[in-house]
Amino acid sequence: MVTLLLQLFWTFFLIGLFGFGGGYAMLSMIQGEVVEHYRWMTMGQFTDIVAVSQSTPGPIGINSATYVGYTALVNAGYSHWWGVLGSFLATFAVVLPSFVLMLLVSRLLLRYRDHAVVESVFSGLRPAIVGLLAAAGLLLMNGENFSSMGENPWRFCISLFIFAFALIGQKVYRLGPVLIILLCGIAGIILGLGVS
Repeated sequence: MVTLLLQLFWTFFLIGLFGFGGGYAMLSMIQGEVVEHYRWMTMGQFTDIVAVSQSTPGPIGINSATYVGYTALVNAGYSHWWGVLGSFLATFAVVLPSFVLMLLVSRLLLRYRDHAVVESVFSGLRPAIVGLLAAAGLLLMNGENFSSMGENPWRFCISLFIFAFALIGQKVYRLGPVLIILLCGIAGIILGLGVS
């Protein structure tokens, strides 16, 4: 158990340290570690965690760390209370690097933000952040979220409809994310998305 707790802390510390671009950019890093590397959960569980993390208040990266910490320990056979400790540890670990770095960097950044080196660093980070965000979006375009025409045509078509509705609602009509989440959840219930 101590090994698992230390792995959780170190993994989320590194994700917090190198997760430039915020929570959405962290998703592909989190998925790579918790699903593929350590196999603390399945891709289906991770997809559910992302959905719940996005639907609850707070940053998605921190919410995901909280849920992963809990799920990793419970899936390993430990009790609910050890899962709560795992949640706390993963959340603390993912926040710690940002907290420390912001304390150290904030004064220097304000003083040297117009310096050529600082501007060069940020001009290099911007495209990388867009790439990480795109990777997070592509990561979630899988059979767990969309099914397939061969497996379940009805669910696949409904998933595409809801995806298109959310994309058009956000980009064209500028609907807020809360309204889009509520409307898509209602559409999923009405159209029977939960039925496999």
